[in-house]
Amino acid sequence: MFYRPEDGHGLKHNPFNALVMPRPIGWISSCDKLGNVNLAPYSFFNAIAYTPPQVMFSATAGHEQGGYKDSLANIKETGEFVCNLVSYEMREQMNKSSVPAPHGTNELELAGLESLPSSIVAPPRVAGCPGHLECTLSQIVELESGDADIPATMVIGKVVGIHIDDAKIVDGIVDMSAMNMIARLGYRGYCRVNDLFDMHRPPWPMDGNPE
Repeated sequence: MFYRPEDGHGLKHNPFNALVMPRPIGWISSCDKLGNVNLAPYSFFNAIAYTPPQVMFSATAGHEQGGYKDSLANIKETGEFVCNLVSYEMREQMNKSSVPAPHGTNELELAGLESLPSSIVAPPRVAGCPGHLECTLSQIVELESGDADIPATMVIGKVVGIHIDDAKIVDGIVDMSAMNMIARLGYRGYCRVNDLFDMHRPPWPMDGNPE
């Protein structure tokens, strides 16, 4: 099939996010200037640069009560956030934290989670995650939106501190199987990152098979 997004697709649900997948989940913890904590998962998330390391996530809708989502409002106010990496073991708590709770709700408490202090930034980390990326705000990019009442905003953060569970480091590298990460698919689907394989980049000129 072919369709133009502005014309509609004729299917039961929007297929776009079922095509761009799997997508890593940025479980973003933030707090306002008073220290009120917010936690929310974002599947429009990824690493975008090595040096300095940078990540992005995008909020493609506003809060159901109006205004920006709390994550975005907090980051605009304080310039800091933490990306907590979501393992399979944390899937239910991550899902609970996605509830459209009223402004000011502490989703860590709502999901029965414990927090850990960060080393550099003020927002806490989520205990039990295999890794955390402490971030400071680099820039906010207002994206094109099809509805003026539904903002689409991308947050770019510079990673200023990285935490890795020591048990996930084997022979000097991160054991990606042990991280047991999950990723977002389309609709209500998720996947578990546990079927891994290696590929070596071929040499140039391509005069033989890569090792």
